[in-house]
Amino acid sequence: MTHKETMQAIKAGNIALGVEFGSTTVKAVLTTEDFKTIASGSYEWDNNFKNGLWTYAISDIWLGLQTAYVKLQKQIHDDYDVDITHIKTMGFSAMMHGYLAFDKNNELLVPFRTWRNAITGQAASELTQLFNFNIPQRWSIAHLYQAILNQETHVKNVDFLTTLAGYVHWQLTGDKVIGIGDASGMFPIDEKTGTYNHVMLDKFSSLKSVQQYNWQLENILPKPLKAGENAGYLTEKGANLLDPTGHLTAGAIIAPPEGDAGTGMVATNSVKKRTGNISVGTSIFSMIVLEKSLEHVYSNIDIVTTPTGLPVAMVHANNSASDLNAWSKLFAQFAKLIGCDMSISKLYQTLFNAALNDADPDAGGLSGYGYYSGENITAIPEGRPLLVRQPDANFTIGNLMRLHLFTAFGAIKIGMRILEDEQVLTDNIVAQGGVFKTPIVAQKLLAAALNTNVTVMKTAGEGGPWGMAILSLYAANKSTNETLSEFLSHVVFADEKSETLSPDPSDVAGFEAFMARYVAGLDIELAAIKALPSQKRKE
Repeated sequence: MTHKETMQAIKAGNIALGVEFGSTTVKAVLTTEDFKTIASGSYEWDNNFKNGLWTYAISDIWLGLQTAYVKLQKQIHDDYDVDITHIKTMGFSAMMHGYLAFDKNNELLVPFRTWRNAITGQAASELTQLFNFNIPQRWSIAHLYQAILNQETHVKNVDFLTTLAGYVHWQLTGDKVIGIGDASGMFPIDEKTGTYNHVMLDKFSSLKSVQQYNWQLENILPKPLKAGENAGYLTEKGANLLDPTGHLTAGAIIAPPEGDAGTGMVATNSVKKRTGNISVGTSIFSMIVLEKSLEHVYSNIDIVTTPTGLPVAMVHANNSASDLNAWSKLFAQFAKLIGCDMSISKLYQTLFNAALNDADPDAGGLSGYGYYSGENITAIPEGRPLLVRQPDANFTIGNLMRLHLFTAFGAIKIGMRILEDEQVLTDNIVAQGGVFKTPIVAQKLLAAALNTNVTVMKTAGEGGPWGMAILSLYAANKSTNETLSEFLSHVVFADEKSETLSPDPSDVAGFEAFMARYVAGLDIELAAIKALPSQKRKE
């Protein structure tokens, strides 16, 4: 679209809004109906460690949403000299799993318990055995059952249980629904019926500890919806919650709310069988759309779904790029101290290129763990970020940065080996996330880590909020009987530019040497936890 055409589209309201609540950033993007991003806004936030639990305040959810939207709104006004008064379609996504429980008066019963809390080990283990289906600690049902096992008094008053995306959608539309992909991180989904697995629901309800409550699980969970289904409309109350300036009118079509896994699949065109993608951020997860069921149940493999309900093998590691970002910020502080005025993008490019061009294949014998929280894949209960090196290690900036890229991929590599053993097939892995904004580097090292071809699209930096905007446009504009896969392949990504890199044998060997040290040194993490008990963070 030309500048004038875009301005007319904004005036007419022929635009789409996608918002994603990530672990560290709430980001909103506005697109035209040809899927081009025309404005964005963001809000930096962080979870708090309160009373032994990772949480976000409800007030911060709305502050984050409104701040991101107002920034986006201002960019539109500055660039096009118009105000946003109507949006055709929108959608909201967020980090999956967690526990948001409300009573019949719609009051939050306990602070939001995020996916990051590794406190449901007993519940997850018992439910996995009961269902013969892996229930990770992050899942909403694990949080609910652990609260039951702990005999928490609030459980008897639960009237509605949802995720962060489901909560935001509920407040903006009044509808207690959820995208099927996000629902699949609450409770197992039956592919044939497109709703919660009734056999497992019955097993849960038959538990003696559950029978003391008046509620039925299926009645307190949000209704799952597939991509493209009617999930409601923006109410006047919702419009005021979203836009505190009062310019936005009600009536926008709102897509089923999804989790960050679902938006990642959409943003990488990975919703068909044999497609796969990997998303790198605070956490890291890979998803392969399955052709067949896995032969065994694995604690490190989640079975979730695409936004249309197809089963997906998901490998999720709690920790990925946080320590990489922390060290990069440290170098930014040093640059400032010596009077070097360098942009953040230039800094990352310089450091990343050092990891590729000025480093040993195995990171010079360095090792480390970017564990800011417990890591499910390696069974580490708490986070202790560590840099580990021997006296003869080649301690250079290039090797240090290669180490942090390697360790960002370390835990997930362990889970991916299980899929290799199960002969789960994929034609390619499409990667997304901020680490891929610097060309080649993270993509090349990820190809080495997974020992497979890795594709990065031009839209790799767009990520989840853009994927959510695409889902909203599908809900509003899809043709009769047009599948999401067809919409993505034939319309959204028809002319998409991408680059695919194959693994370099030297890098593969270097990563395997690093992984040997990584696995062998896990006891160091456990020793650090024992020697250095966690301290509650200041609120």
